[in-house]
Amino acid sequence: MTADTVTDDFEAHRPVLTGVAYRMLGRVADAEDVVQDAWLRWSAQERADVREPRAYLVRVTTRLAIDRLRHAQSRRESYVGPWLPEPIVTDFGPAVPDTAERAVLADSVSLAVLVVLESLSPLERAVFVLREAFGFPFAEIATTLDRSESAVRQLAGRARRHVDERKPRYDVDPAEQRDLAERFLAAASGGDIDALLAPDARLIGDSGGKAKAPLRVMESADKVGRFLFAVAKQPVPDSEFRFVEVNGGPALLILSGGKLDTVVQVDVVDGLIQCVYVMRNPDKLAALAP
Repeated sequence: MTADTVTDDFEAHRPVLTGVAYRMLGRVADAEDVVQDAWLRWSAQERADVREPRAYLVRVTTRLAIDRLRHAQSRRESYVGPWLPEPIVTDFGPAVPDTAERAVLADSVSLAVLVVLESLSPLERAVFVLREAFGFPFAEIATTLDRSESAVRQLAGRARRHVDERKPRYDVDPAEQRDLAERFLAAASGGDIDALLAPDARLIGDSGGKAKAPLRVMESADKVGRFLFAVAKQPVPDSEFRFVEVNGGPALLILSGGKLDTVVQVDVVDGLIQCVYVMRNPDKLAALAP
């Protein structure tokens, strides 16, 4: 194989590898590092030993991501305040024309699901990502993880039950979410937000101690509403608002002086806001900055 062919083969599979790594790790930089490590192994690999490049690359990427996730989990124990995945702009483009497939991909990268995946073991998370997000057969996942197929099926069942029990049941209609997000912004500015919040609404703020945000998850419509009203009374200077699709759903970008200050996204259940995600850690917002 020529160097160009080796590179072309890898680049053809890069979107899948990046998708697996991000869903495993929740951070763009970590995912990119894992994919880069996979490239180094691929470029040094004897090509005669690789019958199926895609299977080989997914196996290498998944194992690298598992190793990195085990180290990341210990670092997150010392993280200041709640931890949320790093937001990413999602545009599946013409490569995913099917509406049902697009919905599956959007759900698998949603903040609600990624937060739940944090509570899975690295192996459970790998099985869930490969099976639920990308539809890999159990036999292929077993080979990837060097486990028996029956063991992989057990891991998949356990992970699926765990996610179903803990994932909020939220609507996925982008038009409704965006409409409610716009009403949410207007209400927050005017102080009349209670009618939009579910009684058990929650607010999760992620700053990593590098910006102002709640250091604990806020629960109940009353607490969330009072907090947002207080924030609205101290508006961001020279502010600008934009809507983009982030992690499979509409999100509000708040800019201050042209620089990205905050990303806000909401989970919607039965026409009410169930959870508000407020992301302010500048390290996590760098990739979204205009």
